[in-house]
Amino acid sequence: MLYDLIKPFLYRFDAETAHGLAIAGLKLWGGAAPAVPATGRLVSTVAGITFANPVGMAAGFDKDGEVPDALLGLGFGFAEVGTITPLPQAGNPKPRLFRLVEDRAVINRMGFNNGGLQAAHMRLAARARRGVVGINVGANKETADRVGDYVTGIATMKGLADYITINISSPNTPGLRDLQGDAELEALLSAVAAARAAGDPPIFLKVAPDLDDEAPARIVAAVRRHGIDGIIVSNTTISRPPLASAHGGETGGLSGAPLRDLAQRRIGDFYRETRGDIPLIGVGGIANADDAYARIRAGANLVQVYSAMVYEGPGIARAIADGLDALLARDGFAQVADAVGVDA
Repeated sequence: MLYDLIKPFLYRFDAETAHGLAIAGLKLWGGAAPAVPATGRLVSTVAGITFANPVGMAAGFDKDGEVPDALLGLGFGFAEVGTITPLPQAGNPKPRLFRLVEDRAVINRMGFNNGGLQAAHMRLAARARRGVVGINVGANKETADRVGDYVTGIATMKGLADYITINISSPNTPGLRDLQGDAELEALLSAVAAARAAGDPPIFLKVAPDLDDEAPARIVAAVRRHGIDGIIVSNTTISRPPLASAHGGETGGLSGAPLRDLAQRRIGDFYRETRGDIPLIGVGGIANADDAYARIRAGANLVQVYSAMVYEGPGIARAIADGLDALLARDGFAQVADAVGVDA
């Protein structure tokens, strides 16, 4: 495989430089119209959106919306860009992104580094609308009005997005996860609901895996109350299972293989609360078709990957999609929706 040949070259660079090279390479390639047809077992309709397959690129890879069409061209059924904040910000000091090769994991403390809404809007407005692209919005680190930042993000991007994600789950912006608390979440979702209009794209809420046992029930109740269209479960974790890498003690959010079991449990927790009537997007530690299928059977309507692409390469979307198709056929499911939550 080509990626196996170039991976040692990429690994000679620090993780953030290699990521920049990957974005640059995708920009040069440009991508083509998505090759995956919207037919067959893998087609999913979630929150009124038709996905050619349920395997998406998670937010964090394409922070500024530079290469969504190239990602779709790699075979992803959808691409989520961001997190984008109202104003540009540099993020946290470098180094802030670490490969944990022995653990097939990544730790990041990026801090929502991005060029801001205006630049991303201009870039995304220039693309032809093909394939499903979500836009993930967040709050600036120094803002005096976090709720206002989210409302601004939604208002600015709603004409360009197939869906918008409210990211309140990053561990790398101080205090951001406090928005998952009862009063804070109520204020945020109330403001978002008040600002929505007919014809606006669906809104998804992205939550952390590091939640207490009561959190899924109260988050789902708030989502129902305010008409939020789906929940992304989950972001990176600040917990630290045993890790072999020398970078295992770095501060930040841990993703990749060590997150898989926690994220798998969390999707089940949320599915039991939603009873299948609020779409769930499973993310965290998904590296192959078996991981994706387990997440779907636990309650996810869609799945997303990111860290695994560092280790598996750009062919990961097609590999997972092809494997999922075979697993669904093996078990007699006519479509992805038939398998959602069967193990719950």
